[in-house]
Amino acid sequence: MEEAGHWSDFFLGELGAAAALAGFVMVAASINLQRILEFPQLPGRAGEILIMLVGALLASSGALIPGQPLHVFGYEIVAVALFVTLPPLWIQLRTLIRVKNQPVHWWLWRLLIVFAVGVPMFVGGTLLIGGHASGVYWVAASVLAIFVATVWNAWVLLVEILR
Repeated sequence: MEEAGHWSDFFLGELGAAAALAGFVMVAASINLQRILEFPQLPGRAGEILIMLVGALLASSGALIPGQPLHVFGYEIVAVALFVTLPPLWIQLRTLIRVKNQPVHWWLWRLLIVFAVGVPMFVGGTLLIGGHASGVYWVAASVLAIFVATVWNAWVLLVEILR
């Protein structure tokens, strides 16, 4: 991504943060695995978190490929945007069909999180494909949104589940 190479420090930091958070989520899930499995909606929620973190890892890794044209990075980001949006939506749809006793606002929050992560990633990728380096700002916003969503959801899996 030579045109936006000044972003390499940011994405290198985000790559490390995403890897650390993925480890944290795995520990949180393993500590409370039995309790998580008692609630039919929580395994999918854990899966959504991991999918989003893998998306942050992929986006950050793609940004660090040396000499990569901006539009190629854009196609990678659009693919990541689809990856962080479509599987979580599928997980939520499957769970919604099976679990009917959750308040609607819980589902709306999860849906909002998916779109808060996926839409900026998609916009950023589209801008990058069009040759606009400003798309990197959208990608960065999406990666940061992934971290907020991950910490919030990890808190639910680690602490709130025990209440």
